Formats: sequence, C-alpha cells, structure tokens
Amino acid sequence: MPVFFVCAGLIGLLAVILTVNIARLRGKKKINLGDGGDPEMLAAIRAHANLIEFAPLCLLLIYIASDFYGFSLVAGLSVVLLVSRALHAGGMIGVIPGGRFMGAMGTTLVLAAASVMVVIAGIGLKQF
Repeated sequence: MPVFFVCAGLIGLLAVILTVNIARLRGKKKINLGDGGDPEMLAAIRAHANLIEFAPLCLLLIYIASDFYGFSLVAGLSVVLLVSRALHAGGMIGVIPGGRFMGAMGTTLVLAAASVMVVIAGIGLKQF
C-alpha cells in the first residue's frame, strides 16, 4: 500500500502546483475572477478543475479495492493514475504535446478498472 500513499500525496502536490499556476497567471494577467476571456487562464483553471473532478473518486475507488486485490494491482492503478493526471495537466497547460488525450485516456481506464473491481468485490461480500 505504500505506493498508493506516495501516488496520492504526489497527486495532492500536483493540485498545489496547478493552484499556484492559476495564482501566478491571475497576477500576471490581472484577472481577479473567472478566466477573463483569456484562453491560457481558462486552460489553467480547467487543468486544475479536471484534476479535482477525477482524482478523488479514482483514489477512493483504488483505496476501497485495496482491501480485496493484491498489492501489484493497486500499485499499478495508482501509478497509472499519477502519470495520467500529470500528462493531462501538462497537456492542458501546453507543456506536454498530446498529454491531454493520453492523460484523459489513462484516467478513464483507471476509473473504469477500479469501479469494476469494487463492483466485483461488492458482489462477493456477504451481509449478515
């Protein structure tokens, strides 16, 4: 499980980096609220928002799945999620060409896999 916690912490730090990027752009472009119609600002806001929309649910599902599946599977999902989120963020802010698509695909695969794993685990549980 240590890989899961390291990846979760690094995803948290990615959220901090994306937050600081938004603040930096707000100061540079003098945009107090919203995106001000600026495409770069909009991309920075959406990169952060997309991380916040997907990472918590994926992390929660991976954590739940960790009670039922082996270390390797949980570690693999955690690493793929981390790499995918970094690729997506880098693609959104324009530093990783193609990163947005690759990151979105990786995140969606992790979300689907972890969801199916939790469903299968839930079906196998007995309630008394």
